[in-house]
This record gives sequence, C-alpha cells and structure tokens, in this order.
Amino acid sequence: MMTSAAVSSRTNSFGRDLVMLTKPRIISLLLVTTIAPMYIAASPSLTLVLWVLLGGYLMAGGANAVNMFIDSDIDGTMARTRLRPIPSGRMDRRAVLAFGTLCATTATGIFAYEVNVTSAALALAGFYFYVFIYTSWLKRRTPQNIVIGGAAGAFPPLVGWAAATGHVDLAAVYLFLIVFYWTPPHFWALALNKQVDYQRAGVPMAPLVWGERETMWNMLWYTFILIALTLLPALFGAFGPIYVVSAIVLDAILLGGVIQVLRKPVWNATAWWLYKFSLLYLALLFAAMMIDRVVSR
Repeated sequence: MMTSAAVSSRTNSFGRDLVMLTKPRIISLLLVTTIAPMYIAASPSLTLVLWVLLGGYLMAGGANAVNMFIDSDIDGTMARTRLRPIPSGRMDRRAVLAFGTLCATTATGIFAYEVNVTSAALALAGFYFYVFIYTSWLKRRTPQNIVIGGAAGAFPPLVGWAAATGHVDLAAVYLFLIVFYWTPPHFWALALNKQVDYQRAGVPMAPLVWGERETMWNMLWYTFILIALTLLPALFGAFGPIYVVSAIVLDAILLGGVIQVLRKPVWNATAWWLYKFSLLYLALLFAAMMIDRVVSR
C-alpha cells in the first residue's frame, strides 16, 4: 500500500506533467499577443480579459498537448524533448490526446459563451491549423514548415481583436502579419543550434535542407520585412512616440543580432542569444503598442 507521502508525490508529479503538456512558457508569449490587441482595439473589461486569458491558455495548451501526442514517436530521439511525459513513459499517449482535446473543447465553450462566437471560431481555427497543417502535414515534409506553419502562432492577435470588438479588420490582420514574419527568424535561430536533434528525428528543418548560410540569409530577409511592418504605423500616425521609439530600438537590436549570426564564424552562442531575445522582442513590441494606445486615449 502506498503511503500518503507517496500518493502526494505521485499526484504532484502528475500535476506537473499536465502543466508540462501545455508548455506554459510558450503560452505566456501567445497570451501577450492575445491580450495586447484587445487594448489596442478597445477598452475591454477586466472580466472579459480574464475569460480570454483562461480560454487562450486552454486552447493553446490543448494544441500543445495534441502536438506531443502526434510527435511522441520522434520526441524520444531529441535531447530537448525526450523528457516529455510520453517519451519518458510517465503518461499514456491516449491520456495526453484526451487531455488536449478536453482543453480545446473547454476553451471553445469559454470563448463562445463568455466572449463571442467570432473569437471562438478563430481560436479553434488556430488550434486546427497548428495540429493538422503544421504538426501533422508540414513539419516532417518541408523546410517551409515554419514559414507556413507559423501562421498558427499568428492567430492570437486575431482572437484578441475579435474578443474585444466582435470582428476582424485590417488592423488585426496587420498584427497577424507581424507575428507571421517574426516566426522564421525566431525559430530558425533555434533550429541552427538543434540540427543534430532534427536530423536524428528526420525533421527537415531549414538548416538541414538549405544549409546554414542560406538559412541565415533567409532570417535576414524576413527580419527586413518584419522591421518594415513594425515601422509602417509610424508613417501613418497610427501610434505615438512610445511605440515608435520602442519599435526602432527593438528592431535595431534584433537586426543587429541577425547580422552577427550571419557574420560570425562561430555563431552558436549568438544564435542562442537571438532566439531568446526574439521572445522578449515580440512581447515588448506588443506591450509598447498597448501602452501607447492606452496612454493616448
């Protein structure tokens, strides 16, 4: 018979595994790009924001759990994923699928009944795009997996905008495009340092198919497009000085990082730094938009 301490330890371990399935660190950035557009578009109530936070976490967490279910056959071959609940043997694949499906279903109900149907449809579309288009179809077939599949991570701004306004307009699409063009340089910075893992798993990431230099040049071109998009509002006066200054500084640091990766003979440490900074970059850029808009009201 198990002691109470053993039962408590197993319960805590199971709870930690459920949280791990949702990938909370990744979700934190997705929630920033969901909530900021709400304040850019309108003046949402705290209650509405909290419902969107809960629904957004559950939807993204459900997508991440189903992703681990689909990728369980290769997660055990990669150093950064082999300790996940399924490859480590701590959870059954079917239980993970059930958990992910339950999270997504609950999230859909929250958005539909507590927010609005438009946001529910967009959140569910993001879930399906990530699970079926990126994970099930593109990831193991083409080095364009991150480029096309990155659209899944760009759905949160659409969800946030729809949650606050009930519809999607060109401003929301503009925010979608910022995240879309941010994704390749962000993820390829990681892929450069994880080539051995991806090769072992048979995932055709860009550095393995195109080569390191070609991938770096593509990172630069996508960064130029991203910078143009982030500075576009300044030309039309859509945002004030808080955003404009923030965007210029963040863009300069990001571009400098990409150029350093391209120029340095030994680029590994710089690519790691770029990957980590790019996470902060997107969060601060959206925060600057939100603060600028709130202050100007």
